[in-house]
Amino acid sequence: MRLHDIAHARTGDKGDISNISVIAYDAAHWPLIRDAVTPERVAAHFGTFDARDVTRYDLPQLQALNFVIRGALTGGVTRSLALDAHGKCLASVLLEMPV
Repeated sequence: MRLHDIAHARTGDKGDISNISVIAYDAAHWPLIRDAVTPERVAAHFGTFDARDVTRYDLPQLQALNFVIRGALTGGVTRSLALDAHGKCLASVLLEMPV
């Protein structure tokens, strides 16, 4: 199953930092999300970040995780040559992760 089957996500960015929140649709899936979606797996899934650049914050009351990814926007919105300079599609990419 893919993460998008059991969760949705929101993104934000500031400078060269992107943050992605992953929120369970159902509290019953929270333990699976918490255990499967680690900073190491997030970094490996994207393939362009080092796990040291990914910080995870657990929000168990909301059945959510928040990932802060430093260096995610290749220099920031105004300096990046990326097609999606704001990183809004990063949530969609993360939701494709197998869990």
